[in-house]
Amino acid sequence: MNVVMRDAMRDVAKKAGERAELVSALLALTVYLTGLTLQLTGNGGPAAQALFVAAYAFGGFFTLREAVATLRGGRFQVDFLMLVAAAGAAAIGRWEEGAVLLVLFSLGHALEEYAMGRARRSIEALGALAPRTALVRRTGAAEPVEVPVEELAVGDAVLVRPHARVPADGFVAAGSSSVDQSPITGESVPADKTPVADRAAALADPAATDPGSRVYAGTVNGSGSLDVVVTRLAADNTLARVVRMVQDAEERTSPTQRFTDRFQKVFVPGVLVLVAALLGFGALSGEPFTDTFYRAMAVLVAASPCALAIATPAAVLSAVGCAARGGVLVKGGAPLEEFGRLSTLAFDKTGTLTEGRPRLTEALAADGAGREELLRTALATQRLSDHPLAQAVVRDAPALLAATPAAAGAPEAVNLRAVIGRGVSAELDGEAVHIGSLSYADTLAGPPVPPALRERTEELARTGRTTMLVRRGDRWLGTLGLMDAPRPEAAETVAALRALGVTRTVMLSGDDQRVADAVAREVGMDEALGGLMPQDKVTEVARLRRTGRTAMIGDGVNDAPAMAGATVGVAMGAAGSAVALETADIALMSDDLRRLPFITGLSRRASRIIRQNLWLSLGIVAVLVPATALGLGIGPAVLVHEGSTLVVVANALRLLRHRDDG
Repeated sequence: MNVVMRDAMRDVAKKAGERAELVSALLALTVYLTGLTLQLTGNGGPAAQALFVAAYAFGGFFTLREAVATLRGGRFQVDFLMLVAAAGAAAIGRWEEGAVLLVLFSLGHALEEYAMGRARRSIEALGALAPRTALVRRTGAAEPVEVPVEELAVGDAVLVRPHARVPADGFVAAGSSSVDQSPITGESVPADKTPVADRAAALADPAATDPGSRVYAGTVNGSGSLDVVVTRLAADNTLARVVRMVQDAEERTSPTQRFTDRFQKVFVPGVLVLVAALLGFGALSGEPFTDTFYRAMAVLVAASPCALAIATPAAVLSAVGCAARGGVLVKGGAPLEEFGRLSTLAFDKTGTLTEGRPRLTEALAADGAGREELLRTALATQRLSDHPLAQAVVRDAPALLAATPAAAGAPEAVNLRAVIGRGVSAELDGEAVHIGSLSYADTLAGPPVPPALRERTEELARTGRTTMLVRRGDRWLGTLGLMDAPRPEAAETVAALRALGVTRTVMLSGDDQRVADAVAREVGMDEALGGLMPQDKVTEVARLRRTGRTAMIGDGVNDAPAMAGATVGVAMGAAGSAVALETADIALMSDDLRRLPFITGLSRRASRIIRQNLWLSLGIVAVLVPATALGLGIGPAVLVHEGSTLVVVANALRLLRHRDDG
């Protein structure tokens, strides 16, 4: 409980610090308006002068502090220009003009910081999702003991009560429930969780644990009670890593931000040169010095690029926060902007566009044989094998058998023998059974494969299926077709991406070209390249990049080299993979392709808003500079100036409300 109290006090202190600048700006506004009222009612004099000086103090304190810090770093920024203008106004006795400049600047800056703080708090709220304490089962204790999550160790068993938040990453050891994983993965439907079959094996290799038994800190348990074994320390759980990476993303500048930073380094000294030139021109023209100096200070205010400085960071921060809440980790402004501009998406096939495991999709009986006999013979034989294709038959054949008339009993095969890479043989009720590829079937003694069955088998192969012919005794029973089936949402996702402006989709696969072509047709890809080794994928991504910005979407582990060579690398299912979180530029926390249209739409909208902000910022400066040179005062100039800054920030904050239609 002390941990909770300490963290709560820290949060209160932090919020008080954030409000101090706003309070100071409001005090500056109050004393300025009081002094202005006295002046307008004829009661000015020393009292009004003192209030204007107080407005300088309240309005200039935080501005001066920030300007000193930037000057120590060898940089000229907007704060410095504003202080020079305010000091210049005071030097010629225009205290009220300098006061309104500092009041409006400090108020605009405080509101800007408050708005940016809102975006930051949306990110920090992620970290608050994890509970600060956990109920740990201790040996010999009748009841669970409540301890801070920082004290949890790998292997601890924690009790997660119904409707409570999960305190740590781990796996379910006992109990069943549904868990709302949306804070981490963005999934809209709670995921069912069941215990692992082997607790020791799951603890030895947590990454291999079935997703149906894996839980994450910060997710919300449903109506069942769960015993969860901890697999990661609190400082290293998925939620903590996501929060750290999102916060780090704020420091990674985008191409537009780098442009504005370079622009300011040239522009701010250029403004000072322009002001000096105006002063020199005024002296040569014989204009009164106070008028020339005032005009120069007004130009200084007008040319200060406040809105330009905040235009990109505000949009990036808002978009990164929105993405994180939607189950997508974006590592900074660079991948966000690049993803918003790209036109080509390259996908790995296995486990990205497909489910990553073969399925029994067809069972075609030969002439004179029945479908039920075909399936039962294959099922009895393949039960003895641990090959992935055999396991697919064992898993999926019962569902296909359910559509056939019931038969009594289930035959059992014996004496399985494998021919590596070709097929298997066994004995079933005293008869030899052979199951394998067409090339394997052609090596068998006895009757050859009937022409009709051969033609149907070859047709299945042309559509991307892996085929397995089945013979029992001297009778050919038929052929089985297996395929790594596309994800149910794959075609819908590709169509949604096309609607968002992606003009080219390419699938990269290590499978046979026919298999790649079949999957590509089913999901609606523009191109499919099969038979690729990992180094070949790198070459193909480089080729695609020569035609335009290209993203590579994969699992973040096997595809890491190709992802590194892309404009933006996107990893799927990163919640369970520390490697994927580290290697990807963008990480989809869930294993759900529908997150792609969400982040594509968000990044494109962020790019539009950044461009809008830049044009507005530069346009305001382009209008105000000649206007002040021709006589517009400091007050109106700073009002328009700070107003444009607030408009830019408000425009960027719209990204926090970006709709997730996934």
